[in-house]
Amino acid sequence: MKTGMKIAVLALVATSVGTLALPAAHAAESYGRGYVYDNRFNHNRYYPRHGFSISVLPPGYVSVPWRGSSYYYYGGVWYRPYGPRFQVIEPPRGILVPQLPPGYTTVWIGGTPYYYAGGAYYLWEPNQGGYIVTTVPHGAEAAATTSAPAGDEMFAYPKNGQSEAQQSKDRYECYDWARGQTGYDPTQPAGGVSPAQAESKRSDYQRAQKACLDARGYSVR
Repeated sequence: MKTGMKIAVLALVATSVGTLALPAAHAAESYGRGYVYDNRFNHNRYYPRHGFSISVLPPGYVSVPWRGSSYYYYGGVWYRPYGPRFQVIEPPRGILVPQLPPGYTTVWIGGTPYYYAGGAYYLWEPNQGGYIVTTVPHGAEAAATTSAPAGDEMFAYPKNGQSEAQQSKDRYECYDWARGQTGYDPTQPAGGVSPAQAESKRSDYQRAQKACLDARGYSVR
């Protein structure tokens, strides 16, 4: 390979490395000081640190306008223009993306599924058809778990090869629909209803959620 071509290839590799969240199998020393290791909730991936900048955005990035400014998103990493370059940043709260980052971790807080990647929490926003960057309730992070809550949790097995992201979306939408139909919310003490109604409302909620998941192609147990 000619010297000029070698330099071009090395430059391309260096640019690509600075734009992706990488699994823990890649040693930190392979990517220099521009990366940090995120092992919260066993997420176990490397991300470019905030403030790290690149000259060219990665192919396939998503442009996300927000409050008069331009943001760019790719692989769980967020950027803003920084002079002629693009700087890795913490995403603003409330900004919406159409899909979750690859390798995200589902974190349960107070019975609600949050999706975590690169220091940011996302919630499914059904009215906007995307995932919104959010904050967790004050003091709740210490009680967060990657295990789904017991009790009212149903086991839904995908029959049509639904992706993990699609399963998360369907579970949340069916939970939200069943809650709205019955007035029972399993994330609240006693379902958020009077003790006298709790048992019957719980049964109504479970039937509604099962019907919703069945209609979306799941076998529910």
